[in-house]
Amino acid sequence: MKNKVKVFGTGFGRTGTNSLKIALEKLGMGPCYHMKEIVIRPAHIKMWYDVAQGEHPKWHKVFKNFNSGVDYPLCLFYEDLMETFPDAKFILTLRDFESWYKSTVNTVYKVPTMLPDWFLTLIYPIKKLIMMQNTLIWGGLFNNNFNDKESAQLVYNEHIDKIKRTIPRDRLLIYYINEGWEPLCEFLNIDVPVNIPFPKVNDTAEILRNFAIIRAIPYFLIFSMIVFSVTLFISLG
Repeated sequence: MKNKVKVFGTGFGRTGTNSLKIALEKLGMGPCYHMKEIVIRPAHIKMWYDVAQGEHPKWHKVFKNFNSGVDYPLCLFYEDLMETFPDAKFILTLRDFESWYKSTVNTVYKVPTMLPDWFLTLIYPIKKLIMMQNTLIWGGLFNNNFNDKESAQLVYNEHIDKIKRTIPRDRLLIYYINEGWEPLCEFLNIDVPVNIPFPKVNDTAEILRNFAIIRAIPYFLIFSMIVFSVTLFISLG
């Protein structure tokens, strides 16, 4: 039996998608698909890499173990998702463009250049992940022009406008994360959770701390190889 995905987020990354993911899971609509789910699943990296190369997404395979989904890259495929899951609802997370752009520039936009090429060659699934992001997001969506703030704003606004034109109002919630539980629960016909604060996560400072750890991994690998080589040399001496 094919799984029934209940809710999709159509907002770009850095509009509160991780908070929405956690909120949907607390409301019983999880597990919720998100870019972080792709990163830890090599098979999903390959699926999305194939999509970036022109294959049609295999949605029922992608969402085999998930009941909702948010964030890049699936937010770019809302029209296809509307047809594949005709009973699903959609949530457009919004954020002031200036704060969204600044946050994106300082965080996820740095990912493709974060790790050295030699490391990506060794860890090929990560290279595929970055290639997929470059093709679908920074190249396909933003036309390799994200550095141009005005161009990025045009893409950002057009995405919002097209969603409003395309998704019927009874299937679409236009939502700011700081609105909390009430509009989300009303849209989903679910009671507001009692004594459970609305999740607010993924602040820029936290992401940058994680990035610092990721950047250190290749150098830790080199250090470990040197220590191993020296130890082996000494043991054989």
